[in-house]
Amino acid sequence: MAPALCVNCKTERALIKRPKNHAKLCKVCFITIFEDEVHHTITSSQLFQPGEKVAIGASGGKDSTVLASVLKTLNERHEYGLDLVLLSIDEGIKGYRDDSLETVKRNAVQYDMPLTVVGYDELYGWTMDQVVETIGKKGNCTYCGVFRRQALDRGAKMLGIKHVVTGHNADDVAETVLMNLLRGDLARLSRSTSIVTGDDRSEVKRSKPLKYSYEKEIVLYAHHKKLDYFSTECIYSPEAFRGSARSLIKQLERVRPTAILDIVRSGEDMARLVPGESPSSCACKGNKTSPMVPAEDDIGGCGSQKGRTSGNEMAAMDKQLRENEAHEGLEVDVAMVMSESKNNGAKKHKELPIRSGNGTSKSAPRQVRGNCSRCGYMSSQDICQACILLEGLNKNRAQIQI
Repeated sequence: MAPALCVNCKTERALIKRPKNHAKLCKVCFITIFEDEVHHTITSSQLFQPGEKVAIGASGGKDSTVLASVLKTLNERHEYGLDLVLLSIDEGIKGYRDDSLETVKRNAVQYDMPLTVVGYDELYGWTMDQVVETIGKKGNCTYCGVFRRQALDRGAKMLGIKHVVTGHNADDVAETVLMNLLRGDLARLSRSTSIVTGDDRSEVKRSKPLKYSYEKEIVLYAHHKKLDYFSTECIYSPEAFRGSARSLIKQLERVRPTAILDIVRSGEDMARLVPGESPSSCACKGNKTSPMVPAEDDIGGCGSQKGRTSGNEMAAMDKQLRENEAHEGLEVDVAMVMSESKNNGAKKHKELPIRSGNGTSKSAPRQVRGNCSRCGYMSSQDICQACILLEGLNKNRAQIQI
């Protein structure tokens, strides 16, 4: 049987079967398509401004390494005019972060980008090894996640940078959507699906250029580009709740390859139901068909639109439900009338409140961005979550010393 040819160039032998849509591509075409899709995400969502200084959150892993490589390539190819730097966070995990930081240092030389490393110990007086020793492995990812998000912003602020990009991919976003659905946290779902967090009024805004890129394709890109990255998983992460969501995502992907982007798009649609939230999806108009792949097989850099709608149907249905509830007073409960008649007017059943989206129930107050009264970091609460966690850690330390 003759070897399959690349569906794009139709001359080279196909070496790669894309996890996203199972298109068979040669190495050169795959790399080009991957970069073009990231470029589409960047330009359609207007992530950058010419002359902007951008910090790349670099961990040494595949995602941040590919992000740095792609941004350097696209910045030069399309003349974005960006000043790119690497910003790494040292959580203080021996045998893991100290090794990965060596990879980041090599990347800084390879990509000719300045590197800044900010540590938990200098920011909070704690390393993650000390945190785990104090509280145990259960729940430690909560501490690390809160500290890391704040550390990235603080590190960028120290450098005078107002824009940080992270290597979050489509798998990460899909996992977050599932986690927030399981928690019933619609407000956080809106923030987590947004490709940009914060705006020009924020001290630091963050964006995800790889939001629609599959994790498997990121690995393939790193492999075929021969990128230098660190592949060991964090020694504390197996205890994380995210691991359960990740396992479910992988199982769904085996059955339906488009499941990852479908979950991401569903999360974006549900996020639109949050009052006052703006659309968080790719800002391109209509279906995006990559010129590199046949239209019938294409998924595009920002996700599949086949068999999908704009998401307005959910809002229309919600509006219809509100109108129906407004006329609720004109309705007659036949079962109640028959019961009352049968029992000579005696009420034999208890009325229960009806849960509905009629708009009359109290909605959760919208969060207003402010600053923590202790550390000054931006927070919607009087005291930020990092300071609350640190307060508990410091109390435990004081009790141990006593």
